[in-house]
Amino acid sequence: MEDNKLFSEFPPVPTEKWEEVINKDLKGADYEKKLVWKTIEGFKVKPYYRAEDLENLEYLESNPDQAPFTRGKHADNNVWDIRQDIKADTLEAANALALEALNRGANSLGLCACKVENVEQMRTLLKDIHPEACKINFTCSKDFLHTLKLFLQVVEEGGYDPAKVYGSCNFDIYGRALLHGDYRNGEQGDYQEAVELVRFAKEHLPNFRVLAVNGRHIHNAGSSIVQELGFTLSAANDLVAHLTDCGLTVEEVASNLVFNFATGSTYFMEIAKIRAARMLWSKIMEQYKPQCDSCLKVFINATSSLWNKSIFDPYVNMLRTTTETMSAAIAGADSITTNPFDIAFKESDSFGYRIGRNQQLLLKEESYMDKIVDPAAGSYYIENLTDSIAQYAWQLFLAVEEQGGFAKAIACGYVQAEVEKTAAQRDMDIATRKTTILGTNQYPNLLEKMGDKITKDTCCCHKGNGSDTPIKPLRQYRGAEAFEKLRLATERSGIRPKVFLLTYGNLAMRKARSGFATNFFGVAGYEIIDNPGFKTADEGVKAALEAKADIVVLCSSDDEYAEITEAACQGLKGKVKSIVLAGFPKEMVDTYKGYGIDEFIHVKTNVLECLTKFQQIFGIGQE
Repeated sequence: MEDNKLFSEFPPVPTEKWEEVINKDLKGADYEKKLVWKTIEGFKVKPYYRAEDLENLEYLESNPDQAPFTRGKHADNNVWDIRQDIKADTLEAANALALEALNRGANSLGLCACKVENVEQMRTLLKDIHPEACKINFTCSKDFLHTLKLFLQVVEEGGYDPAKVYGSCNFDIYGRALLHGDYRNGEQGDYQEAVELVRFAKEHLPNFRVLAVNGRHIHNAGSSIVQELGFTLSAANDLVAHLTDCGLTVEEVASNLVFNFATGSTYFMEIAKIRAARMLWSKIMEQYKPQCDSCLKVFINATSSLWNKSIFDPYVNMLRTTTETMSAAIAGADSITTNPFDIAFKESDSFGYRIGRNQQLLLKEESYMDKIVDPAAGSYYIENLTDSIAQYAWQLFLAVEEQGGFAKAIACGYVQAEVEKTAAQRDMDIATRKTTILGTNQYPNLLEKMGDKITKDTCCCHKGNGSDTPIKPLRQYRGAEAFEKLRLATERSGIRPKVFLLTYGNLAMRKARSGFATNFFGVAGYEIIDNPGFKTADEGVKAALEAKADIVVLCSSDDEYAEITEAACQGLKGKVKSIVLAGFPKEMVDTYKGYGIDEFIHVKTNVLECLTKFQQIFGIGQE
């Protein structure tokens, strides 16, 4: 009764009242421009959501572990596998890292079998690993069927029960085609290999999933979340259709599938993506009329994104992987792989693996995220994001079906072209700093040097242009690469241009614009010489010349530029490489150019393009 009395003191406020207050605070500003987020996925996100926004979401009527499984596959927990994908130069080193991972909290391993050609090598890779106590996932192999046969032999030699061994093979027909530009044994040959894998596993390793669909390849090519989901669902559906045509049952294909998604930094969107994936896959599989409901459930392995990782200020990557891991856990992923924070520039070691593993352990052991069923349930925002992503991904799925299915869509380049369009937009957002990559295109550590810490190719390995392959490959890359090339070129050239900030006048404006200029030139690794402020232009010019500046940036208010620009340019012209003005006083631009200003830097500047010009001025070549 007391609770009811308390709530009666706070009558509900209708949406119209909220909107009135918001519009009053906007003071005539455009509501859409100021408050509505237009996502790269193609839909709009409102500034707030209310209970009324849930009224038409039908899937909310289902419980966890009920179709369409939007709310997860478990009714009493949110348990996931802590998976560690191991990469090492030798089988012995891989085994040592795998054992360390298992002894320190991991319960699932991703192992490369490319160097495993005989049973002795398989024994070396799996030495002291108990295959009934953890999941074994073969991430790559020259011949997955041969790998499984060797694995089975080692399992049986150890006296283990193959029926109690769980794991997977990353046999992804379309993923390989998108990375390398062709099928391994031709399209039909790969389908036949898939059939053999499924039948072998069914007979000998019944709890091994041997088919994969890698949405992460699409993600790491710069796609949107909708594209990653829509194209992944299309690939999986095409695989089911072709393999059932080859003689497998729907149940055999579905029970062997693993969806490998990448999880990026858009925290709530990534939660919604995984929830939407379960819902849409359930709807797709219903059309095949399977004999059991388990076919409606998809196994999802979430791996932290490579696309958003950076070389500079690398510890920021720990923050990125933390939110990515949280997104996957809250969304109810079955298995999570948290990549080492330094994966972009060095071969992973015990420290990097430990950090990634411990991030998951903290979420389980200290945040209890494995105990709460569907933690995102009821969030007005996340539920609406789930619905929006599902709707737009479904439209993309239908568009691929109109192309004749995923195999035909990648053969004609439709998928690649759509992803490339989005990637180009994302690249432009990074170049203009509409999207921030902390420590790389914004707020750099000015004293940091990373060149001598890079021990592997910093660019992703699959970059074919498709000119000599039947299928155009998807370029795998990181969004930070272009800015990193600029700064590494500066670092390795031995030339470090001096940027002198000639600050004048209004304290707030000069500090704001000197901070902007510091970030602007700092991302290219230039030396920044800041100043507390000069009383006259001549005083600033004198200090700049004494400092032997290469670039001088005028930092003041638009009004006060009229007081110093002409005099500063007269004193500096011909004595420094470039004179720059921080800001864009539109009415005076031509006048200031006449005085000698070479460049205006402001929030709409294409930073990457502008800095590339400066690199050319100083003869700093990019690798």
